[in-house]
Amino acid sequence: MAIGTALSEPPKIHRFPQPKYIDSIRWLPPVSALDRLAVIAVLDSDKDSSSIEIHSFTQDPSPNLTLHSQWDAPSRISSLTASQFNHRSLVAAATLSGSLHVLLTGAMDPSEFASELSVPEKVLHDGAISCVDVMDGGVECVTVGEDGRVNLVSLGEDQLSYKRIFDSSGLVSFTSAKWASPSEFATGGFGFSLQWWDQRKTGGAVSQFKGDWNQSKSSGIVHSIDIHPSRKHTCLAGGSLGTVFAWDLRWPQQPLILSGVGSGEATCSPCESEVWEVQYDPYVKSTNVGSGSSRILPTMICSEDGILAVVEQGEEPIELSAEPCAINSFDIDKQSPSDVIYSLEWESIAILTRP
Repeated sequence: MAIGTALSEPPKIHRFPQPKYIDSIRWLPPVSALDRLAVIAVLDSDKDSSSIEIHSFTQDPSPNLTLHSQWDAPSRISSLTASQFNHRSLVAAATLSGSLHVLLTGAMDPSEFASELSVPEKVLHDGAISCVDVMDGGVECVTVGEDGRVNLVSLGEDQLSYKRIFDSSGLVSFTSAKWASPSEFATGGFGFSLQWWDQRKTGGAVSQFKGDWNQSKSSGIVHSIDIHPSRKHTCLAGGSLGTVFAWDLRWPQQPLILSGVGSGEATCSPCESEVWEVQYDPYVKSTNVGSGSSRILPTMICSEDGILAVVEQGEEPIELSAEPCAINSFDIDKQSPSDVIYSLEWESIAILTRP
């Protein structure tokens, strides 16, 4: 595997040991140009308690993460995402007990939590919420669970309202979700399956895919989905066995395998374990520019075997970091794509800066 071959020099990595286990981590969308804030879901195993924290990242005189505020969660966080809402930062957090919480930061101080709205457990899902994703603008969330339910949650001035748009009664389980447009989103689940939903059409998913390219290993799970804003017809997915693939709605039964199961000898897989998250990487310039919209843009992944890497169709993977433990989650700074924040299983946060 190539190590930083697309970079003029190796990336700089700063690690910050933490007193608690990190379940998920995201950059907070900046309210002003001066904000460099991260929201972190943590677990205190000694006290068996979970919370969501806001940290500021500063680089002068030396790189540092500083805790500013904390919100105590009723149970362990299973999914975390962030967006903007009415010139404030919005954090949506789902729990293993099935509750959903929407936190808004202060209008004057974006590093402090100012308000919280919630849906209690056993209302949206019978059990844990596998994933929550917030539409751009923060007006609506989608939640999915292994109970086979898909819910839409709307944010009002002082309450959350919801409607259930699908319930398989456990016959189908969902593990991930991602908005594509104000009316469309994708979900993923067991068997490397993907579903496409359109709120303008009733009766369930409008398109479905089951990853049966390798019958002996098709029991894999989709852990993460991403959809590029300029290519909403293509759904990117990462999951079991180091698998990363793209599903193009124009050719719904012909997935493009970028890594892992079914990738063939021509593709070098950067990892062999669970791919926990995938995100399109705007920092790496594609070598396929001009090849048409069917080409898959560069994609960053993190894995159970400690790999943070960029994969691209037809190219050798670029390894950014190889850690001695799992990388549970990561996030690329949308305002400064050279900066990537990620969490390590060994109670640590790292910030990687590319030249």
